[in-house]
Amino acid sequence: MLQPPTPYILRPLLISDLAAVSEIEHASFPTPTKESAYTYELTQNLLAHYQALLIGAGAAPESLAGYAGYWNLASEIHVSIIAVAPHLRRQGLGELLFLNVLYLAYVEQASLVTLEVRYRNISAQQLYTKYRLEIVGRRRRYYRDTGEDAILMTVQLHDNPSYRPFLDEQRNRLFARLATAPG
Repeated sequence: MLQPPTPYILRPLLISDLAAVSEIEHASFPTPTKESAYTYELTQNLLAHYQALLIGAGAAPESLAGYAGYWNLASEIHVSIIAVAPHLRRQGLGELLFLNVLYLAYVEQASLVTLEVRYRNISAQQLYTKYRLEIVGRRRRYYRDTGEDAILMTVQLHDNPSYRPFLDEQRNRLFARLATAPG
């Protein structure tokens, strides 16, 4: 797991985080995932892994800024969610969560990272493209809540020797940006 600069903290998502997750879900998605689904994911689904991004400075209590989840399916990491609190978006925090998942994919010895992204979510697609994910398909009417299509994107980790050094460069660049961001 990455160790980002202060005041950012990455750690596994906990059951005690779920009230804050629910707040972000309701502010972010047309059909928010229920807390009970996250409880199942955290306690019963052995394939599921979730990370929390917290902000904590000095004596102030830590607050949940965002979270990411993935499933480890054999040698594939399937990113299931990345969400950041609306008031903290466009500061590199979603990128930090995604970068952390990519590093964890190496720890898990995955050969491939996949995800679906809403067809109209251009900013997320740009982030994933920045990290060299390629569009490999389209899932028609994938999102039941809106009927929107999903774009399927992937990146190969194995048989791609330049990718890990590329991630290290991206990490250094992002950490420098986060370290100089206004607190």
